[in-house]
Order: sequence, then structure tokens, then C-alpha cells
Amino acid sequence: MKILSKILSLWGLVLLLLTSCSSPSIPSDAIQTGANPNIFPDYNGVTIPSNLCPTNFMLPDCEEAVARLSFGDISFTYGDDNKIIIDEDEWQELRSAAIGNDKGIKVEVYGKKDGKWLCYKSFPIYVAKDSIDSYISYRLIEPSYTAYEDIVIVQRNMTNYEESDIYNNQLIQTEEKGQCINCHSFQNYGTDNMLFHMRQYQGGTMIVHNGELSKVDLKTDSTISAGVYPSWHPTADLVAFSTNTTRQIFHTIDKAKIEVFDTESDLILYDVKKNEITTISNNPTELECFPTWSPDGKTLYYTSAHFEYTDSTGKEKQMIDRFREVKYNIYSRSFDLATHKFGEPQLVFDAASIGKSATLPRISPDGKYIAFAIGNYGCFHVWHRDADVCIAPLPPKGGVIVQRNAPLGDGGLNSPESESYPSFSSNGRWIMTASRRDDGNYTRPYISYFDANGKCHKAFAVPQKGPERNALLLRSYNRPEFMKQKVKVTPQQFATKAQEDAVRANYATK
Repeated sequence: MKILSKILSLWGLVLLLLTSCSSPSIPSDAIQTGANPNIFPDYNGVTIPSNLCPTNFMLPDCEEAVARLSFGDISFTYGDDNKIIIDEDEWQELRSAAIGNDKGIKVEVYGKKDGKWLCYKSFPIYVAKDSIDSYISYRLIEPSYTAYEDIVIVQRNMTNYEESDIYNNQLIQTEEKGQCINCHSFQNYGTDNMLFHMRQYQGGTMIVHNGELSKVDLKTDSTISAGVYPSWHPTADLVAFSTNTTRQIFHTIDKAKIEVFDTESDLILYDVKKNEITTISNNPTELECFPTWSPDGKTLYYTSAHFEYTDSTGKEKQMIDRFREVKYNIYSRSFDLATHKFGEPQLVFDAASIGKSATLPRISPDGKYIAFAIGNYGCFHVWHRDADVCIAPLPPKGGVIVQRNAPLGDGGLNSPESESYPSFSSNGRWIMTASRRDDGNYTRPYISYFDANGKCHKAFAVPQKGPERNALLLRSYNRPEFMKQKVKVTPQQFATKAQEDAVRANYATK
């Protein structure tokens, strides 16, 4: 018994020594600076979900870094070169204790420069009572504009750092036969009904319907193209698409690198069960795009720009000459699920009247707010530095949004660089955007708390296990979407189906 007691005592001493060795100490000779620390990513004063993984960060301009995170009597200290890597179990303890508290988790940061330790101003990380969806998805793509040799659609667990492929085009493409993949979409945040497009080699739309996988060709003789930008109806087996003739041009002296525009675009409705397409709208003087459903499925929102071709020089040439004239407004149409009939267009936001262009509308799950991207012209705001994301209350009884030049509901959501592609979490408390704020070149997912009063809080980058990853991964995160669960179909199952012939959709006249 005495021997066992001695062994346990010695083991306890070893554990104590190991613990003291693994936890860095706060520098006692640190010089007070009174300045905010230059941390990457920037989590200073952000509000995070109650179930988010640790917000690891680094001090890029320091040789070493130490940080103490505390809440009440709970305190942990971290430091790994110039990175702060937070233990996940200890983070959960801190996060759980700080939920809903207006003081937040206190972060004290020390950095070593030129052999001297500096003490920076402490900052809080607030923890909201609201959680976030367990997963997000995005397309990772190099900004090569014309090449698409290596593209992957990824799903990422927000409660930890787990990341896995939904589909990777490397599974079937060859050097001679390239394949582009894009526009993943989910019904009501679930994955039993979802889709994404394959372009070029083995092209088609991959559709998962009630867990069953199919490959469909949505191009018909009566439509401009196959389905492009999709939106699943929240409850029915229906998908609204735009059909588009899309082109891109490159600037030589403009600060913008590229323009993407449509010379034609219409709206269609696809019945998944019937494999049938009908036309929603095909007005030749309107460029209709980016459909999205209201949460109750009774209204379809979309963007449309009035544009008339004036001569016979060709649509593409005229659009290149006049692309800055294209200003999209936001419209809505009522929808009758029993008959599949749509009402007449109703103006929701007149962006053109204030010299702006609004695209990519999304409706909050409670139906009270609309988020959209706004810029000076065009529909592809991801390339426009002037683009911001706006959130505005939807007027009652189908009224028009009050028009303002400034972004609505900003509060730290936007930056001097491009913000685009907004989406709401399933509980409506978080807004995710594709932002170029880090370097102006790559889009990365940023998230902002959208509180019950309709206020946006400071946006933060999706945390990474290695905080340097966002700076080193030379890829853009496109079309970030919230998901409640992982995709159940495996990448290999998608690859196998992709090599089969697509089933041609039928077009039905009304």
C-alpha cells in the first residue's frame, strides 16, 4: 500500500511537471504598450456562437506570443512560437462559462519583438446564447479565371476543424478533359435533397433527392441553357433556376481584374419528381437571375436588370461596351404550390434609382429580413471592390424597401474590399459572406452575429486549427452555405454517377 502511494505521488509530480512545461508563463518583464495586438485572424471584440471551435490566432509581426484566456476563476495560458493554439476541452470550459455574459472571455496578449516582450491591450471574445449550424460548405478554387484543373466542394464542421470533400473533380477528370464543378445547393439546410453542377467533361446536374442520386441534363430546346443559379423550394420537390448566357472579360487598366456578365438570363422551375421544366419568366428586355425562396415557399425573390439591345452589332459586343449601365433591382413573385403558378413581378428594392445594383438576395428564416449584395453595377459583385452586403427589414404587405445609399444593417459586416454572397444560418442569428477583406485577392468565409434586434456585430473569419492557413491556402472559398448535417453521399458515389449519361429533362409549356 505504501509502495502504491509513493508511485501515485511520483506520478502526480510527473504530471505537474509535464503540465508546467506545456503551459507557457506570462512574461514578468513585459513592456505595457496600451495598443491593440495585431492578431490574425482578428477576433478582437467579436461575438461567436455558443458551439464554435477555438478561435486560434497568431501575431504575424512577433517572434513569439503568449496569451492568457480567462473568465472568472477559469484561466488558461497558451503560446507556440507566434501562434496561440487553444486546447479544445479548455476552450469548451471557457466558452460554456461565458455564454450570454456581457464581459466575454478576456484575452490578454503578449508578443516578443527584437528580444523584448510587449504587453498589449486585452480584448473580449463574447459568446452568444445562440448556436450556429454544425456545418458549412464551400467551393475551393484557384483564382485562375479560365482554368479549373483542381476544384473541390468541401464541407467543414464548425464545432471542430474537421473538413472533408463533398466532391473533387480530380476523381474523374483528365489532362485532356477538364471538369468544372459549382453551385452547390441544399433544401432547407439539409442534405437529403441537394445538388451541384458539373460543367464540360461529363457535364450535368448532380441531384440528391430523398437520399437517391441522379444526374440530369437541364438544357432543353426551349431554354437558354441548363440550370445555373439554383434555389430549392423549402418543402416541395422543386428547384428554381436561372438560365444564363454568361461571359467574362478582363480589364487592362481598371483596378478590377475581371467582369462577369450575362447577355441573356431567364428563370425556370424544375420539378424533381417529374423531371420537368417550366418557364417562370423569359422577358427579352430583362436579365433575370439569382432566384431564392421565402421560408414559407409562397414567394420567389430574384434580381432583374432592364436592358435593351439597341443595334445589330451583337449582344456580347453591346454588353462589353455598356456593362456599367446594367443595374439589377430585387423583385418578388407570389407562388401557388397547388398549381405551380407565379404572380406578377413586385418591386422589392429599387437599387437602380440610387445608381446601384443589387444581387444575390436571401431571406432570413423568420421571413423578416432580406440580405443582398450591392455594388455600382452588374451582377457578379464578388469581383467589385465597391460591393457590400446589406441587410434590411422586409416591408409589410409587399412594400418597397426604403432606399438609402449607405449599406443597411452593417455594424462591422463589411470592409473596404468586396463582400458578396450572403447567407443566413438556419436560426437566423448568423450571417455568412464571401469576403476579400484579408488581401483583396481571395474570398474567405466571414461570419457576423445578427442579433434579435436586427443588428450586425463585427464579422470574424471561420477559425482554423492553424491560424496561418487562410494566409497560406491560395484558394478562394466560393458560395459558402450553412448546413445542419454532413452530406451522406460519398465523393466516390458522385464520381461513379458522374460517368453515366445524364437523363434529359422534359420541357412543359404552361
